[in-house]
Amino acid sequence: MEPWLAVIISVVCLIVGIVAGAFVGIAYRKKVGEAEIGSAEDEAKRIREEASKDAETIKKEAVVNAKEEALQIKNDAERDAKNRRAEMAKMENRLNQKEENLDRKTEALESKNEKLDKKIKDNEILREKIQETLNEQQQVLEQIAGMSAEEAKESLFNRVELEKRQELAQRMDELESQFKDEADEKAKNIITLAIQRCAADQVSEATVSSVALPSEEMKGRIIGREGRNIQKIETLTGVELIIDDTPETITLSGFDPVRREIARLTLEKLISDGRIHPARIEETVEKSKHEVEASIKQAGERATYEVGIHGLHPELIKLLGRLRYRTSYGQNVLKHSIEVAFLAGMMADELGVDGSVARRAGLLHDIGKAFPHDVEGTHVELGVNVLKKYKESREVIHAVEAHHNDVEPQTAVAVLVQAADAISAARPGARREDLENYIRRLEKLEEIAGGFEGVDKAYAIQAGREIRVMVKPEVVNDDSMKIVARNMAEKIQNEVRYPGQIKINVIRESRAVDYAK
Repeated sequence: MEPWLAVIISVVCLIVGIVAGAFVGIAYRKKVGEAEIGSAEDEAKRIREEASKDAETIKKEAVVNAKEEALQIKNDAERDAKNRRAEMAKMENRLNQKEENLDRKTEALESKNEKLDKKIKDNEILREKIQETLNEQQQVLEQIAGMSAEEAKESLFNRVELEKRQELAQRMDELESQFKDEADEKAKNIITLAIQRCAADQVSEATVSSVALPSEEMKGRIIGREGRNIQKIETLTGVELIIDDTPETITLSGFDPVRREIARLTLEKLISDGRIHPARIEETVEKSKHEVEASIKQAGERATYEVGIHGLHPELIKLLGRLRYRTSYGQNVLKHSIEVAFLAGMMADELGVDGSVARRAGLLHDIGKAFPHDVEGTHVELGVNVLKKYKESREVIHAVEAHHNDVEPQTAVAVLVQAADAISAARPGARREDLENYIRRLEKLEEIAGGFEGVDKAYAIQAGREIRVMVKPEVVNDDSMKIVARNMAEKIQNEVRYPGQIKINVIRESRAVDYAK
């Protein structure tokens, strides 16, 4: 046999063996898989049977529990319904009782209304009879008295009013007598102590400045060629220079005292230096302005230090310093403000009021006078506005607003500042006024006093500090004298401007005159 044929036969045999083995393996595996599938199906069947049995058991337990809960709910519902029926029965009984009560009350009210209607009718009949009787009596009284009912009523009212006026006057007199001694004594002690402790200067300052010259030649140098020097000075300072026949003197005239002071310093510097020409004048005016501004600031700081006030706004201090160059009836306003601050503070300390607030309000009460005349508004309005602007306290602002009764004083400090202002202004020598205004004020006082009913004569005496009024005794009795004086004082306060206070002295006397022949 050929070798290659043997190899081919071997290979074929090998292939046949492999294929036969593969068929045998497949058959074995198929048999094993079918056995496992049958076992799994048996296990699944067993599990399904057990699950069915468990579900049936759970279902039976759930049904039993549901029946028990339904029975419990039914029992609870029946019990609640029974309770509600019982409550409804009780409420029905109560409503029936209330209805019966209301019926009984309604019947009683109807019975009372019938009785009341009957009484109203009887009262109307009685009222008509009474009115007829009153009319008859009124006619009889009118015939007896000789006057109508209206005339009698008016006469009665007048009589009652007169009696009440007399009672009021007597009561006022009793009250004033009751408190007058103690109040006067205490007020005198406080004011006297404050005045004694306050030693302010009593000098009135002039409002016109004058500058002394070393010689008459200096007048010509101040006037300058064609008047250019004097024109320059007047233009820069706003002050009029009066050069007349007064030897070695130049008078400065102007409404603004600060400008007058600048002009005075300028002239003194120019006279001392000797160089007088427009350029030098302009330079000197600027220097004088700076000096006056520094002097104003120093004056304000000195006033606050003297009074013991701290924490004022720098602008308020400058305004206080400007008061150094302001006068009121010849009284320096800054000195007056310092004096008012001292008086108000000392009176406040005596009364147990805050003295620092009183001094602060007293020092600032006339600060509105620091503004120039071209600023609109009274010095009270200007002062209140500037104090509000720089955040002063309400109590201080109210005291400033009320010190001339522009508003009614509501605090003790406001009243004390009023009193201190009157004391400082009214003391002898503090102020002066021109003769024309003085005479006009006296005539006005006498005119007001003479205009009251029952006044016979009225005289203004004590430089207008007192009015002496003679009344007619047959018109004004002793009780109504007090009312006449009070009304007269109120009218004077409303119509007349005056420093300090005015005393109204009402005098009534009865005289009997006869002659022996």
